[in-house]
Amino acid sequence: MIIEDIIGNINTVPAGSRQTDLLQLEWYETARRIQRKQTVAGRDVALRLLKQGQRLQQGDIVYMDDQTMVVTDILPCEAIVVKPASMEEMGAVCYEIGNKHLPVFLQDNEVLIPWEEPLFRWLEAAGYAPVKAVRKLTNMLRSNVMPHSHGDSGGTSLFQKIINLTR
Repeated sequence: MIIEDIIGNINTVPAGSRQTDLLQLEWYETARRIQRKQTVAGRDVALRLLKQGQRLQQGDIVYMDDQTMVVTDILPCEAIVVKPASMEEMGAVCYEIGNKHLPVFLQDNEVLIPWEEPLFRWLEAAGYAPVKAVRKLTNMLRSNVMPHSHGDSGGTSLFQKIINLTR
């Protein structure tokens, strides 16, 4: 089956008497626009999500008929969990992670990053008290990559703007 649209989400569309067939995805597969997968029940699925801004979320319904719903399920993975103590710390840790061009997830007042040993050690050394845990990474921050400079351009840095927002 070829999927070109997300129909809805299991949290807002009642399943009724339909069977749910899970389309299990790794967190990084949720942003892929074209891919072939197989559901838990063995259905072959070709995803072609070409519309701007389409990104699969936990519980998205990608197929539905009278008997069946195919629903996305993001698989748990090893992650770094940081629970910032303040908005200033939240801004600083997100900025530092983003500056390394890594994906950031915000869930339940925690910052989650896919497991990476060097980053974990860096966060420990910086005093953020990271924890290694297995989590479903379901709420990736959307970001637009903007040209930026790491040098002194004479203006206010993005980091300084974030810190100013927390005051």
